[in-house]
Amino acid sequence: MYELPLFPLNTVLFPGMPINLHIFEPRYKLMIQQCLQTGQPFGVVLIKQGVEALGPAAEPYTVGCSAQITQVERLEDGRMNIVAIGVERFQIQTLEYDKPYLVGRVENFPLPRHEPQSMTIAGTRLRPWVERYLQTLSEASEEMNFDMGRLPDDPLALAYLAAAVVQIPMDQKQTLLASDRALDLLSKVRDVYQREVALLRTIIEHDRLHEGEQGLFSVN
Repeated sequence: MYELPLFPLNTVLFPGMPINLHIFEPRYKLMIQQCLQTGQPFGVVLIKQGVEALGPAAEPYTVGCSAQITQVERLEDGRMNIVAIGVERFQIQTLEYDKPYLVGRVENFPLPRHEPQSMTIAGTRLRPWVERYLQTLSEASEEMNFDMGRLPDDPLALAYLAAAVVQIPMDQKQTLLASDRALDLLSKVRDVYQREVALLRTIIEHDRLHEGEQGLFSVN
């Protein structure tokens, strides 16, 4: 168990995924500055109750992800733009409130990689759904290209990327982050993608039908 400064946010961070933050509150300027001086990561936790900024410390969910700062852009008045990378899941045991920012006593909470052969199969089954989802997003939004290039070969890295990319409510992403086993995460993410692809296809077909009806009744 160890102490970890916590950053409650309205987002869920997964291992291996980047996060961009604008640091402007005094408490978080202090926290990030100390992390930079010591090389210590901070913890990203989804807010369960409370507000993200300019209020008392929010109540977080107990499972979060540590983040290592990789880039810093210093601005006026001590403000910063930072980029950090998700490192490892952790679970909060207790919260401490004796500093301007929230601190947790946490334990690392890595996902067990049991059943490697089953994980490989699950990753193979997930991959085409991620590709189909990204292709469908691009089709739904002609102004944006969601091609992410080559997807990770490692099944767990693929699951984390897929969980980060999919556009679902944050409480659902939190459920994915808190999965008990890597195989469970792969299965849950695949279920999400099957549902979301079907939903996107329904929306696209509805929009096309609506546009067609408008064309039929247009007056030249």
